[in-house]
Amino acid sequence: MFIKETSPAVTEESIAQLVQIFYDKARADELIGPLFNENVDDWDHHIAKITDFWSSVVLRSGRYDGRPLPPHLRLPLIGEHFDRWLDLFEQTTLEIWEPDEAAIFIDRARRVADSFEMARASMSGEVKSPRHYGRPLPAGMATK
Repeated sequence: MFIKETSPAVTEESIAQLVQIFYDKARADELIGPLFNENVDDWDHHIAKITDFWSSVVLRSGRYDGRPLPPHLRLPLIGEHFDRWLDLFEQTTLEIWEPDEAAIFIDRARRVADSFEMARASMSGEVKSPRHYGRPLPAGMATK
């Protein structure tokens, strides 16, 4: 499902909206909320940094200058955390954009989840295959 092109509907403002709405949901979520709430001290800074991340990933703005993996390696994440993160993220993208635009983010988010999950496994001597990239698309999205 790799998508190379972005859409004019995807703007800095809509990315900021995505990140804010997603984190509002994630912070309230029973499964992943406690992880976020216990590990993020400055929510304004975190949301701005993640907005820069998605701007760089999707719009190629170059605004993000961090390393996203190391903080996630320190957390006690399990497969269900990645699954729930993706579920909430994918739902949120579909609230903001039409399926074609949402697919851009879903594609990248699944790659990020697989990459993080495989890196975590590798750090503990395990080998994991990507499992998110091939999962079914959310309802209402057709494959091309």
